[in-house]
Amino acid sequence: MKKLLLFLATSLVAHASPVDGSKPNIIFILSDDMGWNEPGFNGGNPKLTPHLDKLRQSGVSLTQFYVHAVCAPSRAAFLTGRYAFRTWSDWRSEDFGKPSYLAMLDMKLVKNPEGDETRRLHGLASEERTVAEVLKEAGYFTSIAGKWHCGEWLPGQLPMGQGFDHQYGHYGWGIDYNNKTIPHNAPARFAVYDWHRNQEPLFEPGYSTDLIANEAVRVIADHRTKRNDQPLFMYVAFNAVHGPLEEIPRYVEEYGKRYAALKCLDDAVGLIVNAVDQSGFGDNTLLIFANDNGGLRGEMNAPYRGTKNTNYEGGVRVPCVMRWPEKIKANSTNEALMHVTDLYSTFATLAGASLKQERPLDGINMTNSLFGDTASPRNEIIFEVSGSVRLPAIRKGKYKLVGKELYDLEVDISEKTDIAAKHPDIVKELTERVTAAGKERPPLTGMDRLMSPALPWVYGQQENESAPAWIKEEVQKIRDTQPKEWAPGTTPWPQAPKDGKIIYTGDGR
Repeated sequence: MKKLLLFLATSLVAHASPVDGSKPNIIFILSDDMGWNEPGFNGGNPKLTPHLDKLRQSGVSLTQFYVHAVCAPSRAAFLTGRYAFRTWSDWRSEDFGKPSYLAMLDMKLVKNPEGDETRRLHGLASEERTVAEVLKEAGYFTSIAGKWHCGEWLPGQLPMGQGFDHQYGHYGWGIDYNNKTIPHNAPARFAVYDWHRNQEPLFEPGYSTDLIANEAVRVIADHRTKRNDQPLFMYVAFNAVHGPLEEIPRYVEEYGKRYAALKCLDDAVGLIVNAVDQSGFGDNTLLIFANDNGGLRGEMNAPYRGTKNTNYEGGVRVPCVMRWPEKIKANSTNEALMHVTDLYSTFATLAGASLKQERPLDGINMTNSLFGDTASPRNEIIFEVSGSVRLPAIRKGKYKLVGKELYDLEVDISEKTDIAAKHPDIVKELTERVTAAGKERPPLTGMDRLMSPALPWVYGQQENESAPAWIKEEVQKIRDTQPKEWAPGTTPWPQAPKDGKIIYTGDGR
């Protein structure tokens, strides 16, 4: 027995990565709606992304890094290490105010006690254990700057109720970069203010991409002077290049709005990376840049098929680079299969934190694949199950099932040839697997909670109760300029996907 125990202990040590438990600083930068081929290192215009390209040259590019097909599911999956369907985060909070989405759940718009049509409240449950809580338990200072999109009303569903010591930015889906309002608050169609620091409303002129970067730099500097002996976890979630793309402060004449916004994002990433290095944190910081879902149009994601809100490769395979000097080989490529849920387990392992918890994890520790020469332990990714607005989808090995379509990604990365008819046995196997996973979806609860008032001045229930006069004045100015009527059957937001597909127009808001 003693020999067996010694063998087990030795095996565990042998399989541990040399960086496990080393407690590095961890900075995760997430962009929004950037296409696969938009950064220079994936074939885009290098003039637009020099800082991203430099980051890639100093680290590793992960060529098979996957997320969910749209914003909120990917963010919730990162935060919890769990597939989005387990937390009902495959449904975004704003979807519960949109009739076309509600119809897919056999629901209708409801009225709050004031008699106004309003949304049912939905967000990441406070009972979920987040990566911020895991790292905080391990001694980290935890900070978020930017977009949350995991609940914008109830205190327990906001960042500081989910393990973050510091919060800055916006809660909802996509703000106007300059006036910091959400253009619509489905089903209401007028602006709501959404800019906060430590969950208090904040008036702050400036372009949000720049402001988010500046806040990240400030937190890094503050950490250097006040908490230098404590590891830092920073989640920097840009709203760029998500719509609405209104006024961009620079580069517009040369590149147009979309790519001016992308270049501003690149500037912001450069500021953060420079702050890490100038503060002396570079050698002990795992720095990651990734995107939350595919771009709005197919050409942004070539050679991959599909867009944001679809489960084809163009919707779920995204750029991802990592840098950690001396731990990750510069200018390298890693083809390990990896899903955004894996960051949870990987970060926890680096921090020496416990992964024991009540709710099951889908994320897998990837330290041996990232910092060693071990193949990815992941062979399967479940992108979607039944009950979503998108088609059930799963990848297992080289095969990918999207609805009833089957693709061999080893020979058909563009998913041009449906081979389902040739391989009914594989279709059956993957269908049974994704169906079984779908049965693990928990009941949808809490739908009796309603947003009231239906049109708040500012997001955050407690913040709105004491909304200051300046917020009401700023928001009313914007509401006065908004359309008062819409043509029958039209809305300011995209309708739910049909047959698992969606076509975006404009900037995708």
